[in-house]
Amino acid sequence: MVDYHMTGGSSSSSGGRGGYISAEGKYMEQDDEWDRDLLLDPAWEKQQRKTFTAWCNSHLRKAGTQIENIDEDFRDGLKLMLLLEVISGERLPKPERGKMRVHKINNVNKALDFIASKGVRLVSIGAEEIVDGNSKMTLGMIWTIILRFAIQDISVEETSAKEGLLLWCQRKTAPYKNVNVQNFHISWKDGLAFNALIHRHRPELIEYDKLRKDDPVTNLNNAFEVAEKYLDIPKMLDAEDIVGTARPDEKAIMTYVSSFYHAFSGAQKAETAANRICKVLAVNQENEHLMEDYEKLASSLLEWIRRTIPWLEDRQPEKTMQDMQQKLEDFRDYRRVHKPPKVQEKCQLEINFNTLQTKLRLSNRPAFMPSEGKMVSDINNGWQHLEQAEKGYEEWLLNEIRRLERLDHLAEKFRQKASIHESWTEGKETLLKKKDFETATLAEIKALIRKHEAFESDLAAHQDRVEQIAAIAQELNELDYYDSPSVNARCQTICDQWDVLGSLTHLRREALEQTEKHLENIDQMNLEYAKRAAPFNNWMEGAMEDLQDMFIVHTVEEVDGLITAHGQFKSTLPDADREREAILDIQRQVQKIADLNNIKLTGGNPYTTVTPEIIDSKWAKVQQLVPKRDNALKSEQDKQQSNERLRLEFANLANVEGPWIQSKMEEIGRIAIEMDGTLEDQMSHLKRYEQSVINHKPNIDKLEQQHQLIQEALIFDNKHTNYTMEHCRVGWEHLLTTIARTINEVENQILTRDAKGISQEQMHEYRASFNHFDKDHTGALGPEEFKACLISLGYDVENERQGDAEFNRIMASVDPNNSGMVTFQAFIDFMSRETTDTDTADQVIASFKVLAGDKNFITAAELRRELPPDQAEYCISRMAPYHGPDTVPGALDYMSFSTALYGESDL
Repeated sequence: MVDYHMTGGSSSSSGGRGGYISAEGKYMEQDDEWDRDLLLDPAWEKQQRKTFTAWCNSHLRKAGTQIENIDEDFRDGLKLMLLLEVISGERLPKPERGKMRVHKINNVNKALDFIASKGVRLVSIGAEEIVDGNSKMTLGMIWTIILRFAIQDISVEETSAKEGLLLWCQRKTAPYKNVNVQNFHISWKDGLAFNALIHRHRPELIEYDKLRKDDPVTNLNNAFEVAEKYLDIPKMLDAEDIVGTARPDEKAIMTYVSSFYHAFSGAQKAETAANRICKVLAVNQENEHLMEDYEKLASSLLEWIRRTIPWLEDRQPEKTMQDMQQKLEDFRDYRRVHKPPKVQEKCQLEINFNTLQTKLRLSNRPAFMPSEGKMVSDINNGWQHLEQAEKGYEEWLLNEIRRLERLDHLAEKFRQKASIHESWTEGKETLLKKKDFETATLAEIKALIRKHEAFESDLAAHQDRVEQIAAIAQELNELDYYDSPSVNARCQTICDQWDVLGSLTHLRREALEQTEKHLENIDQMNLEYAKRAAPFNNWMEGAMEDLQDMFIVHTVEEVDGLITAHGQFKSTLPDADREREAILDIQRQVQKIADLNNIKLTGGNPYTTVTPEIIDSKWAKVQQLVPKRDNALKSEQDKQQSNERLRLEFANLANVEGPWIQSKMEEIGRIAIEMDGTLEDQMSHLKRYEQSVINHKPNIDKLEQQHQLIQEALIFDNKHTNYTMEHCRVGWEHLLTTIARTINEVENQILTRDAKGISQEQMHEYRASFNHFDKDHTGALGPEEFKACLISLGYDVENERQGDAEFNRIMASVDPNNSGMVTFQAFIDFMSRETTDTDTADQVIASFKVLAGDKNFITAAELRRELPPDQAEYCISRMAPYHGPDTVPGALDYMSFSTALYGESDL
């Protein structure tokens, strides 16, 4: 908040301004304009002056001041600006220095500018008139402020501010006898309305039943005293003035009543005010100790500076990066942890000093003089020396870290390259000394040679890394790195190992090339064997697979074809035996060459995994499978001949029962549509028809028995009939279901007729209309068929906009599952439902909400006030307690009660 006892920067603005205000938000209606002529009424002016003064003081006391004369105390603009700051919670520009007229006008203009910034248009109210003490303009301006900040935000059910405040008063005082609030003047003269407002919110403060309408002065004084004592609402009106005036001032009454609205609707404001007072008291108590706190804080801060500067001036370097980083971390810790509190202490010290000097100066006391050496200037000098030392220390730290960082970077680079090289050379000597080529095949020898060539290329590529390692070691020696001996030793080890690897690489290449020549001759023989063995092996595997294949046939013709193909296969066996002998002879020649040249053949033929043993084993297997295949084919031929006889027997029965079921389905469809007579006659006819169909069941059972034999024989097709057992079974079940459904529909029609009082003629009429539009005779209407039926009955569902909405509503009721079809039963239910009228749970809930004043709960008092006694007690005894938000003691849940009336679990 701006201190209006201090001087500030000057500002100037023109003084011309308007008088009557109207807000952008239209918080007052046209008939509420303040009128200069009305202000000439002495009685009204006296009431406004007293009320407006008390209202202003109720806010100014929060800033520790008040006004005595409303015309005089706002002339310099200071308390006017302070009042606006208090009621708005915002800061205004600083007031101008001086007591001249122009300074006062500028201050008042700042206040008027602030009012205008809140959406208020001022007409005929100027700063000059306020400065001149114009009573009418001053009262008009205060009324403008009251409207904007105390009344404008009041809104009940989207009404204007005045109407909202009036509606609030009417609702709160409605239950009270002798109270009828219709305005803000004569409705309040007897004082009962004020007492009713207090009693409605704080019944323990007022004994309303003891008040008398013929004693208005007592009533008014009682309300004013209780409001001032218990509600912290200052006394803004005089009971004698209100009673002695034919028509009390409306603005004074509205101002005072708005204080009740804010007191009751914003209880939190009282707590906020109390907190503000505690805060002011705490600041005052703190100011009493500022001098002592300054001395202590200054001594502590100077002592910390004297201890810290020697530490910052220490420039002893460290050998390792880790030690220097620890110094840097200590410095950063100083910056992050130790110094910030001291910076805050220094800042707080200066703030306390300035605040103390200001308060002493305003109270005409001598300025505070700290002890010698503890002036703010002394602390600033010490702080400057500290920051200079801090800057030098930081620069030294960074330079040393950069130097050690370069050395650590080179050392780390040396270690990384050395580690990579050592990792690469690990196991290389062992690999080069291996004798794996002595027992290798030709392919393995060639692979080893290619692998060795790749190793030689890799070895050459690593030559550059070895040279880099040596160069880095040399640079570390030149820079006098502290760990140079270990670097040199590691570098020498790497160079020695490099020479050994070069020698072993040359020896291994010579051994590999000599072994390769000995194995090339044998390789040619192995290749020839592999080229002939592979296709022969594939032929034998295919033959074994065919001979063991689990053939699946369904006819005699198919098994005869398999027997013919098997005979053709047996005729190829002699040629296959001659090819087998030729392949085995190649392998015998290879072994002979290896024995003559002392070559160790390990791992078999590199070009194939088919050994002579495998060939002999598979050939023997083929010889065993041929006669087994002969027997299996003969057995399958006998089985298929038996299956064919079963197919013919089933087909003879199915070709009779299938058409019979189809004819019955068509017949029941016609019966359902064409039935006439009474519903009871139709029911009797359907029962007899159902029994005649059930009597046919033994024929279906015989077909099932024949089908069981078909299934046991695993027969899945039958070219002698188009009817499967599944078709016949489903058709039979569908026939029985259709008959039962038709009977059930007639039963439901009888129930509907009896329950709804539908005559037999109406039922016939409904059936005729339904059948007429059921073009496909399915027993149900599609959407378009149903719409045509509704149009014929007089429903307006053809309109493109409203008609579609009405049709969708009707479809939702007759087809709740969205099946797209409307049954005859749903059609009858709809027609009977359209002729009745019922209340809904939603309507009852809406009615209860009106009685509850738009709350989600209702009280017993409200029920007894609004309903007849017996019905009120009925509701109170059955309503459950309300446990929702904003509940009050005795609140009842009318929503659950309403849904229970209709048996609904949820709205």
